[in-house]
Amino acid sequence: MMGKKRATPGLAGKGGRSAETPALLSGGNPRIAKAEGDAPVQAYIAAMPGWKRDIGRRLDALVVHTVPGVHKAVKWNSPLYGVKGQGWFLGFHTFTNYVKVTFFQGTSLRPVPAGGKARDARWIDVHEDDLDEAQMAAWIQQAAALPGWGTS
Repeated sequence: MMGKKRATPGLAGKGGRSAETPALLSGGNPRIAKAEGDAPVQAYIAAMPGWKRDIGRRLDALVVHTVPGVHKAVKWNSPLYGVKGQGWFLGFHTFTNYVKVTFFQGTSLRPVPAGGKARDARWIDVHEDDLDEAQMAAWIQQAAALPGWGTS
């Protein structure tokens, strides 16, 4: 009996990809196994398609610079950023035409990010040439100081 080659969880061999290359889900969102730490976040960013990879790198660098010691994880195929014992304050997700950056306590930020109608969360859709790093850093600083969502 011939055994089947098993794929690593969170990775796919579909479409000629190697076992090391994450599958891209709907909208080009990388499929990365749930895990804590910087490594899974960097794997997610490295797998982001095209110009979105640069946005992911810039977002990650802004968070790390603005919130020293930030806690990172990938959950639900999205990088999350939080403060230990305080919860997650930000996550992002790749879509076909933009990267959605969600602030879990976004209604408390000033100015309030324009996207969303959730009770507390607000988001901004970042397109190829419109990442306002100064505004994003201000929101990151504010969000990290608030009680977060879930546990980090």
